[in-house]
Amino acid sequence: MQGLADLMARFLFGSRRCTTIQTVMKQIRFIALPVILALGACAQTAVTPEGVTAPAAPAQPLLKAVTRPPQPRVVPLPKVELSEAIMFKLTLAEIAAQRGQPHVAVPALLEVARETKDPRVARRATEIAWSARFLPAALEAATLWLQADPDSMRAQQTVIALLVNQSRLDDAVPYLEKWLGNDEAHVGQNFLQLSTLLAGHKDKAAIYRLLRALAAPYPLVPEASLAVAQAASNANESAAALEAARNALRLRPDWELAALFMAQALQRESAAAAIEFLEGFIKTHPDARDARLNYARLLVSVRRYTEARSQFEILLGDAPDNAEIAMAVATLSMQAKDYVAAEQQLRRALDINPKDPDMVRMYLGQVNEELKRDDEALKWYASVTHGAQFVPAQARYAGVLAKQGRLADARKHLQSLQPGDAQQRTQLTLAEAGLLRDAQAYQEAFDFLGQAVARNPDATDLLYDHAMAAEKVDRIDVLEANLRKVIELRPNHAHAYNALGYTLADRNQRLPEARRLIETAHNLAPEDPFILDSLGWVLHRLGQNNEALGYLQRSYEIRPDAEIAAHLGEVLWALGRRDEAQKLWAHALREYSKNEVLKSTVQRLAPVVLQSIQ
Repeated sequence: MQGLADLMARFLFGSRRCTTIQTVMKQIRFIALPVILALGACAQTAVTPEGVTAPAAPAQPLLKAVTRPPQPRVVPLPKVELSEAIMFKLTLAEIAAQRGQPHVAVPALLEVARETKDPRVARRATEIAWSARFLPAALEAATLWLQADPDSMRAQQTVIALLVNQSRLDDAVPYLEKWLGNDEAHVGQNFLQLSTLLAGHKDKAAIYRLLRALAAPYPLVPEASLAVAQAASNANESAAALEAARNALRLRPDWELAALFMAQALQRESAAAAIEFLEGFIKTHPDARDARLNYARLLVSVRRYTEARSQFEILLGDAPDNAEIAMAVATLSMQAKDYVAAEQQLRRALDINPKDPDMVRMYLGQVNEELKRDDEALKWYASVTHGAQFVPAQARYAGVLAKQGRLADARKHLQSLQPGDAQQRTQLTLAEAGLLRDAQAYQEAFDFLGQAVARNPDATDLLYDHAMAAEKVDRIDVLEANLRKVIELRPNHAHAYNALGYTLADRNQRLPEARRLIETAHNLAPEDPFILDSLGWVLHRLGQNNEALGYLQRSYEIRPDAEIAAHLGEVLWALGRRDEAQKLWAHALREYSKNEVLKSTVQRLAPVVLQSIQ
């Protein structure tokens, strides 16, 4: 006992000496009072609602009890005398915890918990140990807590969470089985909580096996099937995930959460299959708002804009005060070139107080540009005075001036702005260079960007744009030097590899090297339409037209761009599919009649198409 007194004295008073436990207790009796009161009835039993005196939230979330009114139950307390030694250790632990010294508090509490088998002490040790991330100690304390109070749902959940946290899944199984079996009235909700707890575990295959085994005794519980489906999907067991999701929907056909998961699983294989499934689900369950929202988004992803817009309008009718849905309808209207409807929805979104009002103002400026209301567009762009949309809005403001033949005023406007940081300064420089490029002042744009690069030689955005300007004035040496420096500074810059490779391929130079560069870009960004176009184009240059066709068709499917249409048509032409090429070019020319690459390609190969459009 004297050793403990010395430890306590040093802990409380530093170098001062307290020679007796009685002296120490006199000094700390007021601090220790809450602990003494808590253990003063050790020889009794306590009736408390489960969870009322729960520990503070630990760093790692525990499984949460299903929300329901707390039920009184008897918490077993040990018949242990409150000795001076116990009070001493408890007081030491509490003061250490208050002083942020868990390495002192946790061992002291564990010692008392082992001696007394008191669940309250074990719970307190668990709380402090977990908060301090002393996970082995927390697990020992939680195990003691559960041994002292075997019916405590919170203790069971805590032990489970700690075992999972430490990747001891096999050890967790009996606790999980008991937890699920003891709460069959809420077993479905508990499966969903368990799925969330296990989702972050690294061994996805082990989690799938665990959940499949735990779900086996509950074949009629839809949540159990969905938990298995989610685990199977995370483990890349696609067929098993779909089978389990279908079973969840068979058990509960109107369950929107299961339907959303089913659509997500189908989408991995085919967007069309996911769309077909959701279309059927919302026909049967027209009030399933989240399913309809996901259906609409999938329609957008495959560019079925008219159908998507109809779905968003239904959603907007159900939720007229939802600014995000109004924005979705507006952007789809813009894509459909229905600018009057777009403006109506944008104004509506702005009145509802959207998350990003400056984005709405930007779109209102663009809509008014398309409607040839330049003055109105300028007002909307000018209303964006700060934030992420500030530079883009001011760049478009300058673009309107330039389109009016006021290039000098446009440049002056950009130069008058005060950038908030280096990034905004670079964005303004690029915007001004864009004005010169749009005005076909290619040499001036090249010189202007060259001066910016000289001031900031390691700015990759400036280097890249300067390289693109160099191509316009046939300074391929500068283009290559800049792009290679970008690659050196940012090895994952896919478009730098692509731009260099495409430039070489388009000039029929160093084709094997061009292909390697473009393939590197493709590995970094496999679904980028412009990189797919470049890959198809270099293969065409190498005479591999059948292989080139697939890449170009995929590129045009993702983005029906004028230059991609020119390249795709040329490969079709080379393969003898000339009618297809002419139809493609005629369609593209109606939308991109001023694109020089498209026009020159058609003029060279099928001038009759160009004449028919004109």
